Amino acid sequence: MLALRLIRVAHPAVQLRRLLVATAAAGSGFLLLSALGYAMAHPQNSAGALLRLSWCAIPLAATVHLAVAVARTDPGTKPRPGLSALGLGPSRLMAVAALHTALACTLGSVLALLVFLHLRGDLNGMPFDGAAKDFLAADQPLPLPAALTLLGVLPVVASTAVALALRPPDLLHPEGHRRSYGRFGAYGTTARRETFGTYGRFGARLFRQPSEPPTLPTGIRPADTPQPVATADGDSQAPPDQVPAPSSPPAPPEPPASPTGLPWGVAVLAAGLAVESYASVTETTPRTALPGGLAVGAVGVLAGWALTALGLVLAAPGLTHLCGRLLQTARPGALRLLAGRVLMAEATRIGRPLGVVCVVASAAFATTTLSDYDGSAPAFGPLTALGGLVVAGCTVATLLTAAVEARQSRADTTEALLRMGAPAAALRSAAALRTGALLAFFVPFTLLIADLAALPLAR
Repeated sequence: MLALRLIRVAHPAVQLRRLLVATAAAGSGFLLLSALGYAMAHPQNSAGALLRLSWCAIPLAATVHLAVAVARTDPGTKPRPGLSALGLGPSRLMAVAALHTALACTLGSVLALLVFLHLRGDLNGMPFDGAAKDFLAADQPLPLPAALTLLGVLPVVASTAVALALRPPDLLHPEGHRRSYGRFGAYGTTARRETFGTYGRFGARLFRQPSEPPTLPTGIRPADTPQPVATADGDSQAPPDQVPAPSSPPAPPEPPASPTGLPWGVAVLAAGLAVESYASVTETTPRTALPGGLAVGAVGVLAGWALTALGLVLAAPGLTHLCGRLLQTARPGALRLLAGRVLMAEATRIGRPLGVVCVVASAAFATTTLSDYDGSAPAFGPLTALGGLVVAGCTVATLLTAAVEARQSRADTTEALLRMGAPAAALRSAAALRTGALLAFFVPFTLLIADLAALPLAR
């Protein structure tokens, strides 16, 4: 009941993001049911049915990624002071966020089932003059347990991923922070265990040198400390040799550290392109027709594409950090300095979804380029178009949601700048400058990677 109340009173923007998760879940669920329908209509082609089902993992992964990003930006599941006294601690809020995700994905799965039954003609007759009966097995009864099992995969996986992403830190006990017990049951964190009698052994602490002078409580002075000198008007002054030195200004904060995944991402990206080139030269297996009539290369080429995609995702945070550093070069003003520092601080949060968007865009561009090399237009079917729409929509929505999360994380800094007199137009100009810098860097980079990925297959 608490989860339902939180859903009902949420902000319209939060409701819109949850509706996007439900829509993506509906598209992924319909693709799973379509794979089931193809397996029912073509029982002799088990390999093709298994291939269709395996390709549904990509929309499922994109939907789960979107669900995790939406759960991170949900203000109703963020720990706040006073909620623990009401029984809403971090663990309970994590469970509420997982339940929200499960409800949204279940709603999308139910919608997918209703659309699937409607296209099969199980509700009000066969629509579209029976055009969908070939891949939905409209002439056979639908195995309801199999359909419910496929539809239940996404809510379970998405809610589990949200629970793992939002788990409180105190639920895990790292190896280096385990609670240990010292003498007489006291909590101890010493690295070396003391044996019995070590503390009171004669001479054990006789020749120990103090590392620093002892700290006295406030208001207590040692006997040899020079006392303040009383003046004629009753005020006390410190001796001349005890005048406190002027306090130094605090050191400026250190710039955000660069993400460590850039070298690994570049290495994996180069390995993926090399594997793809080698597989395209030594390919001996025929091409396999995928759903929608699109043809791709052998398993080695697909493995090369997978490594290339992984390299892009790993390198994107480091490249985002590099964009922020480039914005601050050559005598930057306040606007470029602010935009660059924000990009460096949010490199990991923004870079990973941006890398996934680059992967999807490069795959689409590489497919189009390959069809241009072959001289034939790609024959996209309705299911392929639906899968591409789900993946592209989820990746773009995840990137926008990550931008919303980054804006929420620096809300205090924005308020402080506004209180100090910074104009709101300058903050908007800094945001536009960050967006322009990312587009100017990642669009040519994505096109270059896509062209290199499609070049071996065009030989």
